[in-house]
Amino acid sequence: MIALLLATVLPAADATALRVVSFNVRNSNAKDGEDAWPKRTDLFFDTIKTLDPDLIGFQEVLADQHDALVARMPGHTFAGVARNDGQRAGEWSCIAFRAARFTEIARGDFWLSETPEVPGSKSWDAALTRICSWVRLRDQRSGREFVYANTHFDHIGKVARYEASKLIARRVATLAAGAPALLTGDLNINEDNPAYAVLVRPESADAIRWIDAFRTVHPKRQPDEASFHGFKGTTQGSRIDFIFHSSHFVARASEIDRTVRNGRYPSDHYAVWAVIDWR
Repeated sequence: MIALLLATVLPAADATALRVVSFNVRNSNAKDGEDAWPKRTDLFFDTIKTLDPDLIGFQEVLADQHDALVARMPGHTFAGVARNDGQRAGEWSCIAFRAARFTEIARGDFWLSETPEVPGSKSWDAALTRICSWVRLRDQRSGREFVYANTHFDHIGKVARYEASKLIARRVATLAAGAPALLTGDLNINEDNPAYAVLVRPESADAIRWIDAFRTVHPKRQPDEASFHGFKGTTQGSRIDFIFHSSHFVARASEIDRTVRNGRYPSDHYAVWAVIDWR
């Protein structure tokens, strides 16, 4: 049975709250045997249907998965490009937003490098090209605009993750220009990492001070907060998947979705979700 968590915490009357999800899909090229993408696709989309996101950031999406997402989520509009060439080569960190609720104002992408406008660029000690995709939306329910960004940090480069945090905190601040902002992503770090500290305690005045939605709801850190499990159902450990927001918002609820069906999981990461309300 798929665990129904999100739908039970957001009162129907609270129509302006935002359901936000971050979900690493596990790329379709991986040699995962019984956990390979074709064998878990239905469970993956069943999980998304249960989570019922207004906004969702995906990571590790390859072209065939991107096309499947677009085809099987017709109520959502997608934003973002693939990281290798700014088109369809390599992984997406794409965004989906509920089409009936949001009006798109602008969209874009930048690379986590010293030349963020150059498609396919990488810098510092990064092993792979990394990207951040963003969209500026108007919420038709509240009438307010906000910027939503989604990313996937490098899995090797310690300097690259640190510099990526600084770049995103400054760049999204510029894009938002004082408007509210949201950030989701697989950051390949936990809360002890200096790259996390840069996000929640920025070094410069021109950067957003990101607030960790899950930690707001669960102030005391627990030993069973793993968001990566490698298809093993592990819970012991720390999150590496996050939902952040600017001070314009407040997190009302946030959990790690532990969906499992017949011993199988929708991905090697658990989806992380939050209910975010306007402050």
